[in-house]
Amino acid sequence: MDKKFLEKVVDLFIDNGAKTLTMDDIAKEFGMSKKTLYQRYANKEALLEDVLQFKLKEIIEKLNELDIRIENAVDRMFCRDEQIEKAAQSNNSILIRQLIKYYPAIFIKHMTEFCESFTEVLIHNIGRGRDQGYYRTDFDAKIYAKLFFQMVMSYDHSPFLDTDRPDRTHYNNEVLMFYMNAITTEKGKEHLKKYNNL
Repeated sequence: MDKKFLEKVVDLFIDNGAKTLTMDDIAKEFGMSKKTLYQRYANKEALLEDVLQFKLKEIIEKLNELDIRIENAVDRMFCRDEQIEKAAQSNNSILIRQLIKYYPAIFIKHMTEFCESFTEVLIHNIGRGRDQGYYRTDFDAKIYAKLFFQMVMSYDHSPFLDTDRPDRTHYNNEVLMFYMNAITTEKGKEHLKKYNNL
């Protein structure tokens, strides 16, 4: 199936949930027979995996595009992308909740792949920041990248956070500042000052 098909199916799953949306619903949405849909996907699980892989690839491509556009490693960490923010906010969507409940193996596989891909993006940023003199060299880049990912992703599922206070934006800004203060040199901290009032 093509990109437009997968984009539309992503929206259908986000709006309706992984369990609620049926193969019948998808076939009807596209005016195709179930037989045609099943010729491409043996079952809904196979379609879900393809959809999640497609969305992950799209997010990572956007992150990599930002890396090309923004040379300064510190500034790159503060650059926001609307689609990436939307993906982070969908962490508590009906799709994710139903994936966790009804398709835990698919959810774990997807989150593992997402973590690994996002970690590689952060490791690249750390390497660039070290070359530019903004980031310290005395920490394990992979561990710090995974810690950052874990903190960001814990907003919806932490037993310790009251998600009414802080809201997601404030929480993400605090996590980012915590992370950036942990990894920056004095030169990096000087550059960070322009972001202190987020």
